[in-house]
Amino acid sequence: MTFSLAIVGRPNVGKSTLFNRFVGKRLALVDNQPGVTRDLREGEGRLGDLRFTVIDTAGLEEATDASLEGRMRKLTERAVDMADVCLFLIDARTGVTPTDELFADILRKRCDHVILAANKAEGSAADAGVIEAYSLGLGEPVRLSAEHGEGMNDIYTHLMPLADEFAKRAEAEAPETDVTLDEAEAEEDGVRRPTQDRPLQVAVVGRPNAGKSTLINKILGEDRLLTGPEAGITRDAISLKLDWDGLPVRIFDTAGMRKKARVQDKVEKLSVADGLRAVKFAEVVVVLLDAAIPFEQQDLRIADLAEREGRAVVLAVNKWDVETEKQEKLRDLREAFERLLPQLRGAPLVTVSAKTGQGLDRLRAAVEKAHDVWNRRVSTARLNRWLTGMLEAHPPPAPGGRRIKLRYMTQAKTRPPGFVVMCSHPEKLPDSYSRYLINGLREDFDMPGTPIRLHMRSQADKNPYKGKKKSTPSRLRKHLKDK
Repeated sequence: MTFSLAIVGRPNVGKSTLFNRFVGKRLALVDNQPGVTRDLREGEGRLGDLRFTVIDTAGLEEATDASLEGRMRKLTERAVDMADVCLFLIDARTGVTPTDELFADILRKRCDHVILAANKAEGSAADAGVIEAYSLGLGEPVRLSAEHGEGMNDIYTHLMPLADEFAKRAEAEAPETDVTLDEAEAEEDGVRRPTQDRPLQVAVVGRPNAGKSTLINKILGEDRLLTGPEAGITRDAISLKLDWDGLPVRIFDTAGMRKKARVQDKVEKLSVADGLRAVKFAEVVVVLLDAAIPFEQQDLRIADLAEREGRAVVLAVNKWDVETEKQEKLRDLREAFERLLPQLRGAPLVTVSAKTGQGLDRLRAAVEKAHDVWNRRVSTARLNRWLTGMLEAHPPPAPGGRRIKLRYMTQAKTRPPGFVVMCSHPEKLPDSYSRYLINGLREDFDMPGTPIRLHMRSQADKNPYKGKKKSTPSRLRKHLKDK
């Protein structure tokens, strides 16, 4: 990545559509209504042979107070300050508005390289708006259509000389670095260790207003994500890379998930779907609870979803700084956790405060341990010695008077740990016995909290004569023939 490109403009001019065009995926949420994008979203842009970091921003509005729109504008202005190039987008069909003129003045003062583009310029209806864009004093406007991919060659022509300039500057400023950890060294005991190239994927999920964005900002040490007292501020699932006290992490901030019956707005449906997709891509899922109202029905559904997806789960109880009876509250939380989420038995339960930073060191340790357990592999010899002991302590049932025999066990996969047991009549083995084995695996091999998959398979019969027709002995055949 040689340079960064920030896409800025009024709401609903097509910034997120152009962002998706650059990254080649539908990462950013897109809808006809204005104001869908609120946070800064970064992606790996590609245009011809150019590779760059592209930043999608919230629509620029004239609000400068502490309102939601004012906070969104501050984030966008921050993106303008840190980007190497700004792509200023206007709506060619609407023409230049007073708001466009105001922000053109801001960009002229705050950004060294500004490219003016008139979006939605397909057809003759946009001709007047394109001509009107000259009045902004930012040079010749690029006529493009983000929806249909028109005008990308013109954008490439503007970016190419800038890319060469930034590439030379980056080579001159690049410090000498040590040899990085290669893929072979990044694995210990068969477990993949997170590296800068392949960081640990962590998704923070929970109900609206639980403090997910505030928590991630505190981990980052800066106000990177939009926060506030309003519920449901976050819409996109934003991913950020960071070094969390020596642990390379890509952390996903997701939209708050409400009950399905309450989700009526189209954008909120898209936001929840984006959050669910982040859970599927994550390795560790941090389920954030509100200390005032923990273990609501929706919290249980979210935690169960992460377990069913096979992710390592860490439960974090936020807003712990305002609790007065901490010991009594913690005891009640642990009791409710064991009773309401038995499928996550032994998962870490950490108390944190996103506002003060209390408990973040414990949260980091819990995330790292959950990831290690999620990747754990047990040798076949140890498993079969363990299985023998479990069978002696509690033999399997004997339906119809014939005892089910468990002959052999091995670990088929990790992430999450998956085991296969060869047995007779697997369809008759009750679920209670499978749970007995799973709980034993958790306790004896130190795998608390992580989802464990246990599959029973029928072992093929080794009798070589099974299924063959009985043949008459040759001596008997001759005797019958003589008769």
